[in-house]
Amino acid sequence: MAWTNRRVLVTGAGGFIGSHLAERLTGAGAITRALVRYTSSGSRGWLDSSPAKADVEVLAGDICDREILARAMQGVDTVFHLAALIGIPYSYDAPASYVRTNVEGTLAVLQVARAAGVRRVVHTSTSEVYGSAIRVPIDEDHPLHTQSPYAASKASADLMAMSFQRAFGAEIVTVRPFNTYGPRQSARAVIPTIITQALGGSAIRLGNLSPTRDFLYVRDTVEGFVCAADAANVAGRTFNLGTGQDISIGDLARTIQSLLGTDLPVLTDDVRERPAASEVDRLCADASAARTAFGWSPKHDLADGLRQTIAWMKDHLERYRIDAYSI
Repeated sequence: MAWTNRRVLVTGAGGFIGSHLAERLTGAGAITRALVRYTSSGSRGWLDSSPAKADVEVLAGDICDREILARAMQGVDTVFHLAALIGIPYSYDAPASYVRTNVEGTLAVLQVARAAGVRRVVHTSTSEVYGSAIRVPIDEDHPLHTQSPYAASKASADLMAMSFQRAFGAEIVTVRPFNTYGPRQSARAVIPTIITQALGGSAIRLGNLSPTRDFLYVRDTVEGFVCAADAANVAGRTFNLGTGQDISIGDLARTIQSLLGTDLPVLTDDVRERPAASEVDRLCADASAARTAFGWSPKHDLADGLRQTIAWMKDHLERYRIDAYSI
């Protein structure tokens, strides 16, 4: 399906992945509307500095507010629902906030989309819902084993989305990215944490160094969303997006330092560690279902994606507090 003049809505469009997705859709010719979180400063997040900002219609509000959602979805063909609270450490401190935004917010999106006659909702999940892998690679039939309030809220949102598909025949597709990284990512994530400390610190302080993750470059994640929105015969299905290769956090830090030409000590900081039973030991994706259903596969390997991320972060280092631990 061509995107030219198709009306789309991206919730969470001011964020890391959402802003890249809004740019991708606008570049493809879609009439793109963005819902960003209201702030008194009027910030539109990353859309404020986006090269596509003049081509995106922006509405500000709360994802649980059905009135603003109804305005945002008027005449819309496809909704990409990315709005969420994402920080895992903060979810231990404020779990109710995650339920409100991730579960109640998703419910509001689904209800309003149904009332507005939206053709398809692409709902965003996370690999964290799987918990530590009991088999590798992890396919979509892997049991859900949530090990943090964040993961539990996202699994709940996933089930809510699928219930609407089953109960009402809504066209809902769930996209489950593994660990997305790239330009604009916040220091809540491990790759920006490593890069900023390697560029401006005296040591690299991290949590547990042994868990492994499957890192996916943001442009590949965005392409997965676009493919899922267009694919036929996928309503009610969930699709992993990942590379099928994982790397330990310790080895990731060494890889990034090799690319930067630095050799700082890598230290374990107790404050940055998850509660022991909450640590997800391994995540590695089986994304063959996405490849079969709509021809998606990642185009960037880890070294290539890291180089592009490092180049961007060197130019925007002032946006990060290098010595602070962001939860």
